Amino acid sequence: MFLEKDIVQIGERGSDLATVKEQVKYFEDGFPFLHLSKAATVGDGIIRLTDSQITEMLAEFDKNTLEGEIALLKFVPASGAATRMFKSLFGFLQEGKKDKSVDEFFARLREFAFFDDLKTALAADGNDIETADETTIVSYFLTNKGLGYGELPKGLLKFHNYENRSRTPLEEHLVEGAKYANAGGHVKIHFTVSPEHRDKFEKLVVEVLPSYQSVFGVKYFVSFSEQKSATDTIAVNLDNTPFREKDGSLLFRPAGHGALLDNLSQLDADIIFIKNIDNVVPDRIKEDTITYKKALAGIVLTYQKRIFGYLKKLQQYDSALLNELDSFFRNELCVIPPASFDGLTDEQKKDYFVQKLDRPLRACGMVKNQGEPGGGPFWAQNSDGSSSLQVVESAQVDVDDAEQNKIFKDSTHFNPVDLVCAIKNSKGELYDLKKFRDPLTGFITGKSKDGKDLKAQELPGLWNGAMADWNTLFVEVPLLTFNPVKTVNDLLREQHQ
Repeated sequence: MFLEKDIVQIGERGSDLATVKEQVKYFEDGFPFLHLSKAATVGDGIIRLTDSQITEMLAEFDKNTLEGEIALLKFVPASGAATRMFKSLFGFLQEGKKDKSVDEFFARLREFAFFDDLKTALAADGNDIETADETTIVSYFLTNKGLGYGELPKGLLKFHNYENRSRTPLEEHLVEGAKYANAGGHVKIHFTVSPEHRDKFEKLVVEVLPSYQSVFGVKYFVSFSEQKSATDTIAVNLDNTPFREKDGSLLFRPAGHGALLDNLSQLDADIIFIKNIDNVVPDRIKEDTITYKKALAGIVLTYQKRIFGYLKKLQQYDSALLNELDSFFRNELCVIPPASFDGLTDEQKKDYFVQKLDRPLRACGMVKNQGEPGGGPFWAQNSDGSSSLQVVESAQVDVDDAEQNKIFKDSTHFNPVDLVCAIKNSKGELYDLKKFRDPLTGFITGKSKDGKDLKAQELPGLWNGAMADWNTLFVEVPLLTFNPVKTVNDLLREQHQ
């Protein structure tokens, strides 16, 4: 199946033959469906904070961060071009297709934060935005003839208007960072970017950082990384043989956001905030986001302290402690031990609890389901026979099974990619995050290349299977904290004006 030159190519990409053969095996066997026990709901897997609890969690967060005693970091996946944001406009430019969204784009053009830039780009070539035809305007908007927005990543597009200037998502994340990822005046933010856009990100940071540092009185430490080619997965033909390029080389494809587990594992911080690049709002409605990010971090710090305390107590345990831990796992960490647990000796139970306590910890914000596509919060069965909280995508569920389909549809909440993570153990050492990934939660998708159909594979999603074996807390957060921009016209919604 693999030639000598293939092995050389695989090695040059930073991977190895065994890993690639394992990927082919997943194509052949498929990935098993995750078995859902029930939907996580408020009071049964999802925590709803009272006002007093929010105040308590904010105080816990502030106590740990005001003096810079713990290292905070904001992690923002920002890879890839924003092409899908402009699907309708590309259809109009390339094929003359026009729909309601294209009409709205032109009718409300002045309301976009990029309007002045577009006007200037047109004027540079002697075009007046008031009299130019629609095709010319879209051409200057999407292509390198003007703004080139059709080829830029979301992080570099103008999203929001302010009195003195407009801001990109990158800048909005700088502002957020100063508000909740500020440890003793130091704000660390890490963006994952694609190689072709990295220089543009770095250029914008150099331009704007002095201004934001002055406004917020902080020192920013902004870093970047790229999705590693070693994490790309092999593509196969429909018969599961390796797909080859015209020159005979193997085709590898980016493996989705799950590949960013490698990037995340390289970061050294006590608390890491994770949020998508396009989920930002103007300053006037940032308060809920800031409050709940701090509250989530306060919850993580509180539970981490309790977990570390239990690990210490287990060095000299008794039956009472084991019973207390059984209740803690079932009712607070939402981990139901396997059926064989009751038959274990006290020593075996102690070992089980140590293993389950000594893991990375995350708190995941959950918003009420408004019909958004994507993952939701569920109780799911694990390979060791236990059940725990998991963020589950529809592709992981056997919707042809009536019972499983009903459980999936019973979900009341949605995962908006709003996470706070603790990735160090009680000794302050970083966990090897790959050890806590469930490799059986990948995805297989249909794609094409040069007119030929192929199958592609995504690694377990960063906040799905890549974190399947973490201790997990689900916390309800306000819907106002979730305002993604999927199409350009989303920027016309009231929340982004």
